[in-house]
Amino acid sequence: MRSGHGNGMARMQVRTTLGDFAVEATGRGLRSVTPLPADTETPSIPAVGDDALRHAHAAAAMLCRYADGDRARFEGPLDLPASALHLAVWDRLRAVPFATTTTYGEIAAALGMPGEARAVGAAVAGNPVCILVPCHRVVGADGSLRGFAWGLDLKRRLLAHEGCAALPLFAEAQTPAPAPRNHLRRATRVH
Repeated sequence: MRSGHGNGMARMQVRTTLGDFAVEATGRGLRSVTPLPADTETPSIPAVGDDALRHAHAAAAMLCRYADGDRARFEGPLDLPASALHLAVWDRLRAVPFATTTTYGEIAAALGMPGEARAVGAAVAGNPVCILVPCHRVVGADGSLRGFAWGLDLKRRLLAHEGCAALPLFAEAQTPAPAPRNHLRRATRVH
């Protein structure tokens, strides 16, 4: 991608009590949030005043707030190249409240597509924005955990963190959280 004011891509690493995450944003909005293995380092080049960096900072700050128990939902703009169905599903995911779960079928019905739970499942699986587009809140019709791009262990931990009503199903997720260590780590602007 070519660089210009607001047109570059910013990458930022953020450390939270829930783990480390890579945040990527363009000048139009958030592009991805991805969990990182512990002790992963991202090269940094500060880019003050860049729209992409501003979007990355907003997402990183929201991740830290979420890890600290803030129930607010991420309202920032997204820049996700995808089909209309995927975008509609991801928008619907953003409306699922903290500490609640929904099912693929319920999302399909809400989008006027009853019986299309599999298509919704494919869109949920393609979500590139961990936590801030909360696909971890989607469970099977029977209440069971279904696939999660970043692993079922993280899905269990996120649901436990939120204190979901379905938590008894995920009792093994109740492990003590590491000591608070939220902070922005590094930022880069990619040309």
